[in-house]
Amino acid sequence: MLVVDFVNTLDLRPYAEQLDSPEALTRWFAERELAEPGYKATERDLHEAIELREALRTLLAAKNEVPGDVAGAAAVLDSAARHADLAVRFTPDGLRIEPCKDACGGALGRILGAVATSMADGTWDRMKACRAEDCRWAFIDEARNRSRAWCSMSSCGNRAKANAFRARHAHG
Repeated sequence: MLVVDFVNTLDLRPYAEQLDSPEALTRWFAERELAEPGYKATERDLHEAIELREALRTLLAAKNEVPGDVAGAAAVLDSAARHADLAVRFTPDGLRIEPCKDACGGALGRILGAVATSMADGTWDRMKACRAEDCRWAFIDEARNRSRAWCSMSSCGNRAKANAFRARHAHG
């Protein structure tokens, strides 16, 4: 899923940044056919992409009760959507939300279009970011009751439960 893949271009554990240069951003957009042909990212584009990515991460983490500036994150998305001049397009297959302006080759607008579409079709409700402070990996919560808090029970979930157990039994 595009939104999850975009958020996960930064892995906090171990630290790995996929978008570490304008050239890397250009490649990432090109591999997903998000930007117009011939698009070359600038430092400003890189800054805007990372700001959008981290705003999305904040919103996804908030669904797992992780504190963060949700209003500020929403403002970043709103500003980016206005910059991309998003518009509804009707096609024989249904509707699409696409950028009218060429911000970052149109790529950020297409990512925001995917966010808006996921909000409309209900998949946004299942997108979350891991509760673990040193992770924040984005994932799709496929639990029936939408209660999943960690990217993986075998890694972050087990660490959190073991730490909680140790904290409860530290006094004895």
